[in-house]
Amino acid sequence: MNLDLVTTLTNATITLAAPLLMAALGELISEKGGVLNIELEGIMLSGAFCGVWATFASGSLALGFLGAALGGLAVAAVQGIVCFNFRAEQVVSGVVLNILVLGLTTYGISAVFASNLANSVPTVPDLPIPFLSQIPVIGPALFSHNILVYITFLLVPVVAWIIGKTTIGLAIQACGENPSAATSMGVDTRKIRWLVLLICGALAGMGGGQLTLAGLGTFTQNVTAGRGFIALAAVMFGRWNPVATMGAVILFTFTEAVQIRAQVLGIRLPYQFLVMLPYLVTILALALFVRRGRPPKYLGMNF
Repeated sequence: MNLDLVTTLTNATITLAAPLLMAALGELISEKGGVLNIELEGIMLSGAFCGVWATFASGSLALGFLGAALGGLAVAAVQGIVCFNFRAEQVVSGVVLNILVLGLTTYGISAVFASNLANSVPTVPDLPIPFLSQIPVIGPALFSHNILVYITFLLVPVVAWIIGKTTIGLAIQACGENPSAATSMGVDTRKIRWLVLLICGALAGMGGGQLTLAGLGTFTQNVTAGRGFIALAAVMFGRWNPVATMGAVILFTFTEAVQIRAQVLGIRLPYQFLVMLPYLVTILALALFVRRGRPPKYLGMNF
């Protein structure tokens, strides 16, 4: 494998990882607080749709990403109302929301954009970091991305610090491990769970927005294509640790980058097998490693 191909694969892996990592970090925070978001796919899809819609209407990428965050927040808020107020089971309501958002966004393609969707919206330009991007092999691979990629990866140590070293992080963990004990210590479990759910909605919505506003420049039916489920699996594979979750996301997106460039690599396999490769790796990773980690004790349980 030549150095140019290594650079290309690494660059593609990092680019593909950013939207998934943004969603996975939101999900990690949420799960640490005891809230399981099976609807992560729907949140990302809503963010992708609303981000393009807001950019299309305003011409502003900043407003587009605000729209993406609000789109994710809307789905998360519905999940919170259904589960926290009406005591619905979190997994079942999440599955229903995924189906609902897929239907609504599919309808929205014609209802909102009509024939104008062919006119793509602007996308976030790459921002090579001076000097670092000039380093042979490593520079173009790691330091020639758009600003959202850098922000996403910088969020990893920030989330690790918040969860592990701050008062609010300890309160979040307490609500996921033992909400009764947390309540007895003066923690408002309901508020904390609403907080982590909405944080997840905003981050995953922006992750969906990255798919369209930092990549495609348009919205297509089911544009997320299961990436929300891969982000969900990455949190479990990463054992609810931000750094390990980042590693899991990179593993999954590396297989996607290889799949996209299979012909260049000389891989002679049926196209259908290559398309399913990232999902196959996800399933194998979960089957082999997920039992080694322990989820928050009250994950997915209403309180």
